[in-house]
Amino acid sequence: MSYLLRTLTKKEDVDSIIRDTIDKLLVLRFGRSSDSVCLQLDDILSKSEQDVSKFASIALVDVDSEEIQVYVKYFDITLIPSTVFFFNAHHMKMDSGEN
Repeated sequence: MSYLLRTLTKKEDVDSIIRDTIDKLLVLRFGRSSDSVCLQLDDILSKSEQDVSKFASIALVDVDSEEIQVYVKYFDITLIPSTVFFFNAHHMKMDSGEN
């Protein structure tokens, strides 16, 4: 668990941060605090937060929270951790170039 990054466990909190983050990139890390890979990513995100704070906000989303399952299903979160990006409340889909 990160003490620097906000952790979201309720659907209303995720809704709110997506809606209220305007003119900044929003980075949501979907994962769990018990996962070692998530903890490594959280450490990188925590160290980066201050450097990117003028143009990005970062939050962690607990995939084990029952209320969050609607987002896990909607964004088809199958790999842990997964990172989802938003700008002005719009989900940014990335094309990796693979077919």
